[in-house]
Amino acid sequence: MEVKKTKIDGPVIIEPRLFNDARGYFFESFSQREFEEKVTKTVFVQDNESKSSYGVLRGLHFQKPPFTQSKLVRCVKGAVLDVAVDIRKGSPTYGQWVSCILTEDNHTQFFIPKGFAHGFSVLSEEVIFQYKCDEFYAPQSEGAIAWDDPDLNIDWMVPADRVILSAKDANHPRLKDFESPFEY
Repeated sequence: MEVKKTKIDGPVIIEPRLFNDARGYFFESFSQREFEEKVTKTVFVQDNESKSSYGVLRGLHFQKPPFTQSKLVRCVKGAVLDVAVDIRKGSPTYGQWVSCILTEDNHTQFFIPKGFAHGFSVLSEEVIFQYKCDEFYAPQSEGAIAWDDPDLNIDWMVPADRVILSAKDANHPRLKDFESPFEY
């Protein structure tokens, strides 16, 4: 796998080695040994999968201490814009974000470490999205910031009038009204 750093310290883009032939393709989607050598030491404890249609936007989510999560995400069908926002107090990149497009064709993965809010928008007709987490889901620890915060100014690549949100995702605080539980 090839690991590409982003403009923010922490999140990385991972491109697998793909082997194509007349039968199709093969790639190793995860290797604990290689991940620890090239990215960070962690143990993933939970895998999740979601199915969504065009315009669905999920985020910007995180889990507060002591149940913070790092995530390794990928798109197995369709295409998404995946976003990580630095919410670590004291970070020189606090409030900045990075993104990448994950598709069923590029097989790219995105690692979002603890201290980042995460979200994605669906760019294709349908998406199946998978992610590994290094902490179990803890509903009492849920946190989020507004997907449409003008100070973040994220271009989700979906017209605002076509965005589909859950009731919960429609009502998160803006970054400036938010007290981050994460230290840099």
